[in-house]
Amino acid sequence: MKDSSKIGILGIGAYVPKRILTNNDLEELVDTSDEWIQTRTGIKQRRIADASEASSDLGAIAAKQALDDAKLNPEDIEAIVTATLSPDYISPATACLIQSKIGAHNAAAFDLGAGCSGFVYALTVAYGLVLAGFKKVLVVGTETTSRFVNWQDRSTCVLFGDGAGAVVVGEVKAGGILGWDIGADGTNFDVLKIPAGGSREPLSALNIHQQRQYIYMNGAEVFRFAVRVIPKTSQKALLNAQVQPDDIDWMIPHQANTRIINAAVESLGIAKESVVVNLDRYGNTSAASIPIAWVEGIEEGKIKRGHKLLLVGFGAGLTWGSMVLEY
Repeated sequence: MKDSSKIGILGIGAYVPKRILTNNDLEELVDTSDEWIQTRTGIKQRRIADASEASSDLGAIAAKQALDDAKLNPEDIEAIVTATLSPDYISPATACLIQSKIGAHNAAAFDLGAGCSGFVYALTVAYGLVLAGFKKVLVVGTETTSRFVNWQDRSTCVLFGDGAGAVVVGEVKAGGILGWDIGADGTNFDVLKIPAGGSREPLSALNIHQQRQYIYMNGAEVFRFAVRVIPKTSQKALLNAQVQPDDIDWMIPHQANTRIINAAVESLGIAKESVVVNLDRYGNTSAASIPIAWVEGIEEGKIKRGHKLLLVGFGAGLTWGSMVLEY
């Protein structure tokens, strides 16, 4: 790659399942209410994957849309980086399944696990791959988190939804990725996790009976972490990009909780009118939430080429990541 070249977004796509699960529907499953959910989270409904759909299926549809948007063929892709906490299998990588589904036979493929920060993490990896000589890199954030939700636990089942988003990263003539920040605090790994199913605690009749194969979250701790880390990582990314908050056209945060988003935005000094929020319609789609909101912002005529964007995520690990780019 020439030193004068820039690295940015060539195409973008997103997909959400057709089935809508409303708060009123959840009232039939657990002791909750539409008012309770909206007041504490801002969520009104979420999308749930069909029984025949896995994360690779959702991701492949989003990937094809991103390729179409970039006017590229699957064979043009040289690497696929998939961010997911709900892979089709522990092994092989979901990225390999997406590669097969879209026909990107020339691509290396691997998964990246950084929870809800995964999409931003994957974008930084894609940036590095292009610097290393890969011409076109596909980044996919895809989740069927509903498969890992305990539908009897009202503290978590109201939060999550399914969906996928994808971008193609490569050389661009103008703009592109300007700066980023990623990090982690592994000392707090246990406040958001799926306890059973890995090598630490393989699945057994006992832990399945104890429902340890589902998402566990200490909501209060995650809230405190998110409100603290979103401004901090965003400010670092802005500094690295040499961009002022006033220069940002749109902030696209991870869609987890409106109270978290509002608190972080106020701390950063970014106008609420410049923040893309679709949490009310899709819930928390983890590694897919940022690209889904990004695409919806484009479809609504808000986000346009040339706009400066601030992407910011936080999630299990605990991890965080932010990126400033010119779309």
